[in-house]
Amino acid sequence: MSPTRRRALIVAAGTLLIAPLSSVAQQSPRVRRIGVITTRARPLALETDYLGAWIPRLRELGYLEGRDFSVEWRFADGNNERLPELASELVRLQPDLILAAGTPAARAMQKATSTIPIVIAGVADPVGFGLVASLSRPGGNITGTAIMATDVSVKSLEYLLAFVPDLNEVAVLLNPTNPIDSVALRQIQASAAPLGVHIVAFEASNPGQIDAAFGAIAKSRIGALILAPDPFLVNQARQVVELATRSRLPAIYPFRPFVEAGGLMCYGQNIYENFRVAANYMDRIFKGGRPGDLPVEQPMQLEFVLNRKAAETIGLKIPQAIRLRADKVID
Repeated sequence: MSPTRRRALIVAAGTLLIAPLSSVAQQSPRVRRIGVITTRARPLALETDYLGAWIPRLRELGYLEGRDFSVEWRFADGNNERLPELASELVRLQPDLILAAGTPAARAMQKATSTIPIVIAGVADPVGFGLVASLSRPGGNITGTAIMATDVSVKSLEYLLAFVPDLNEVAVLLNPTNPIDSVALRQIQASAAPLGVHIVAFEASNPGQIDAAFGAIAKSRIGALILAPDPFLVNQARQVVELATRSRLPAIYPFRPFVEAGGLMCYGQNIYENFRVAANYMDRIFKGGRPGDLPVEQPMQLEFVLNRKAAETIGLKIPQAIRLRADKVID
């Protein structure tokens, strides 16, 4: 074999060895970094909590954690005052996008960056709070899923009255550091007035204040409780439910996690679905979509869930008409 022929064979063989390696390198996916910020503390199991409901959905869309994305979690442990600091931390990391869970977290992220894409979830009235220009054309760097703006206070009062027909006074527990809770209080007050029901507001933004609020409710001999939608109060679901049960206080909650923790009933947004849909926005942004062009979605699932054992524990019988209207009855 001539020297020229031998050199040609060597070059060809080398090319065959290099080509597959180059192809693999070109096909290797980039690991995208996702930041997550929330008022809440880290739950015991993220994927069974609504905060992590977007992860299985991303998996369905073909993304694997570690291979396609990594997550930087930031938990404010129930203290909204920590959110600006945590938002700044995430911005310094320069993630590919940030999931802002809840209205206070979304507002903190909006102040921290106007360039990193922000996907919102569990946020009420994003237009009213200035997070987006409109639901159909958000503009800017924010999009995602919003809690339905429908006022649920009429139904909440109706369900409480079904359990306690002679109800004339209802407590509302809210977090004064969450602006959406003051909106919820006004809606409840407006719905209660025609029914002749008096509303008494109690504020709590830390566990000690929750204890104090329930002590005051017990002394006032108020007949029932409505809980305002708030991430901190969700974080304290077990404390809230235990105090309501101990006080034998019929209560209606905004989200299913309270009923799963032993609460009597909930009526409101399916919060798990709200966070699950957030993954669809992540996928579209990863594929080149611009947040400002992606309409904000309001998942249309309101759910009414009852806890049979909780009713028995506080000495209530679930009316048949209410049982039939429930989307789910759990023990």
